Amino acid sequence: MNIFHTKKQLRRRWRRWRRAVWTFGAFVLITLMAWSGMLLSEEMKTLMTEEPISMETWGQLQELRDDEESSLAWLEQLRDTDQVRIVHLNKIYTCGEENVVLGLMRPWEITELAKSHAEWKGRLAPGGDVWFDEHVEGLSELCGREGYIGIDSNGNLSLFDGPPKKEKVIRTFFQLDVETMESALPSEVLNQLQAGIRIQDVEEYNSVLSTFSDYAMPESEQMLQQKQ
Repeated sequence: MNIFHTKKQLRRRWRRWRRAVWTFGAFVLITLMAWSGMLLSEEMKTLMTEEPISMETWGQLQELRDDEESSLAWLEQLRDTDQVRIVHLNKIYTCGEENVVLGLMRPWEITELAKSHAEWKGRLAPGGDVWFDEHVEGLSELCGREGYIGIDSNGNLSLFDGPPKKEKVIRTFFQLDVETMESALPSEVLNQLQAGIRIQDVEEYNSVLSTFSDYAMPESEQMLQQKQ
């Protein structure tokens, strides 16, 4: 019993001594860097907070692994049959979307297509068709030709196909605090929003969203932050 007790004490002392050496070494390193005029990089600051960052990194790695597994699962499901399927490509632009039918393909052709376009995210739809999503930085043809951002009848900031008066909503962003906006912005800006702001490029699209996001209702603002 005494031998085991002595060994346990020695192990505890060794761990305390090792932590003390590590702490002292880190202190000396930081002191030398400060003395030489060097600043701690963001990476070094990150490493100094080991446990929270490690948990965050683990969570990110777990999400990536789950995404990878789910992306492979639907391909495995395809290989179980030799069924010919209709393949669609859904191009998701910064503003707008476009759908293209790529044609009829067998499982091995779909697999090769997925491998050659790793940036696409594929899925098997309930009806049996295969869909790929591609994210594109820019405006869709429709958005570039007829895209307007304005306010709909329910007070939501929305993207329209044509001026808002046509009421062809493509996408709703968030609900606006109309009263606060009316008291804070010039009437010319409000009139322009009512008539619709023509979107001609990505910079203008992002600028309009950023400007009016300051007047989003609290619930809508939380949803917007989560999406971002």
